Order: sequence, then structure tokens, then C-alpha cells
Amino acid sequence: MCITPWSLSRRGQPPTMCAMGAMVDRSSSDIRVERRRCSWAGTTPHMIRYHDTEWGRPVHDDRRLFEMLLLEGAQAGLSWDTVLRRREGYRQAFAGFDPVRIARFDRSKKSALLRDRRIIRNRLKIDAAVTNARAFLAVRHAFGTFDVYLWQFVGGQPIVNRWKRGTDIPVRTRQSDLLSKDLKQRGFRFVGSTIIYAFMQAVGMVNDHTAKCFLAGKRRRSLRGLPKGVRRVYAASEAVLSKVAR
Repeated sequence: MCITPWSLSRRGQPPTMCAMGAMVDRSSSDIRVERRRCSWAGTTPHMIRYHDTEWGRPVHDDRRLFEMLLLEGAQAGLSWDTVLRRREGYRQAFAGFDPVRIARFDRSKKSALLRDRRIIRNRLKIDAAVTNARAFLAVRHAFGTFDVYLWQFVGGQPIVNRWKRGTDIPVRTRQSDLLSKDLKQRGFRFVGSTIIYAFMQAVGMVNDHTAKCFLAGKRRRSLRGLPKGVRRVYAASEAVLSKVAR
């Protein structure tokens, strides 16, 4: 089963699109309509813009990583379109996605968020956002940056796939299972393997653009063709994964 920004809920109901994923909506002048895209991008400008400029592109900025972790957790049980339409509302309600400020949210602030129509008003998700901010800061203290901690699970380099169809894309992988397990052990919530795989796709740890999409990446070849320094990173990553799996 495919894991895409719309598949955590409403599975089997992809957005309306033309054949081969070519965009037909011409309402946004900065979107090139002749390009072939992953089918989930659909025809709405904000989804296409997200697909073209963010999804699958490597992210190493800690605040941006926290933003996507918060938003992917908010998506649970909903469509990505629902979350993306509220993204700016989340930015305003959650202190610009600053984990330091969010970690200080008290009961009064969380109660106010439950009345904020700009976001998804779910008590468990709001509580998780604050809990995750505190866990995020603990990881950053231990590793220097959340980025350093996170990217070791893929050896510091994106995993590049070339799936023929969106339905070929898995909903979880060994890496997402292990990252999810480690995050849970560190106190994070709403970080099941399916959510974490979507997060990994969103921040470019995995490039799952389908083969005919104009953003499809080139698959990595064997480690033999990589520089020694990169091979050492992969070896270290495997050691980390093996340790987490135990």
C-alpha cells in the first residue's frame, strides 16, 4: 500500500487528477502545468506547490524538522490536505513552531488552543505537541541538533526509490519502524511507524517520487561506488539501527 500525504486516511480515494499525473489546473501562474507529478498531488495549487517545492527535499533545519513532526502528528486520521490548509494557523497558534516556546505551554495555553479554530482542536494532539517539544529539546541537548540524531537512521543520505506506481510505495519500512521505536522510548507521542514514514518522506529522508514524476530521483547504487567517508557513514548508520532493533 502507498503512503502519501493523503493516505493516512481516506485510503483508496486519491484526489482527482488527469491521466499520468499531469496537472490541468491553471489557476496558479507559478505552476508549470505540463509537468508529470505523483498522483497524490492532485489538482489544487497548494497541494501541487507542496509536492513541487517541499515533499522529498532533504531538510536539516531543526525548527523545520519540528514543524513537520508536529504537522504529521496532527494529520493522524485525517488527510494531508486538511492539515496543509491549516498550516499557517498552526504557525501562528504554535509560536512559529519554536520548540522552546511550545515546551513552556501550560494548561491555560492548551485550553486556549482547544478553542482555536485555526487548528485541529484535538486534546490528545495538542498535548502531544507540547510533550514532543520537550522531548525534541532533550534529543537536541543529547546530540547537539535534532538533525544529527534524525539523519543517522538513513546514514546521513536520502533513501532514493523509483517506484513505478504510487500504490507500490510502502506505508512503513525497517527504518521507520526503528526510528518510531526510538522516538517512543524518548517520550515522543503520535510517532507510530506509518506517521514516521510520512514524516521521513516529507523531510527528504526518503525520496518516494514515482518514476514518471519530474522530481523522481536517481537510485543509489551499491556502496562500492561511494566515497570511503560516505561508506563509513552508512556503516555507522547500520550499527545504530542494529542497536535500536535490539
